[in-house]
Amino acid sequence: MQHLKDIPVKQMVPGFFGKMVHGDTSSLVFWDIKAGSQGPEHHHVHEQITYIVEGELEMVIGGEKYLFTPGTVHVIPSNTVHSAYALTDCKIIDSFAPARDDYR
Repeated sequence: MQHLKDIPVKQMVPGFFGKMVHGDTSSLVFWDIKAGSQGPEHHHVHEQITYIVEGELEMVIGGEKYLFTPGTVHVIPSNTVHSAYALTDCKIIDSFAPARDDYR
């Protein structure tokens, strides 16, 4: 058992600060994203489920633009191109399957 406050923070791209929790087959990431930060266009084998806790995040997923606000949840299928831009400071939870070994 671990407390979230004890998990070290990793900055994965400028302005994206995550606390990562890994199981054998999935990963959970608690993000603090600073307003104005850009998550570059990318894709990965992992299915991703994104949940917005606080703030406003604009995402382009598979060529379609979305505005994420608190309470919004979205499933991003495996290998789907996506990007993100924080309109405000954001708190986000991402779930990934399989586990993100590149985030360990």
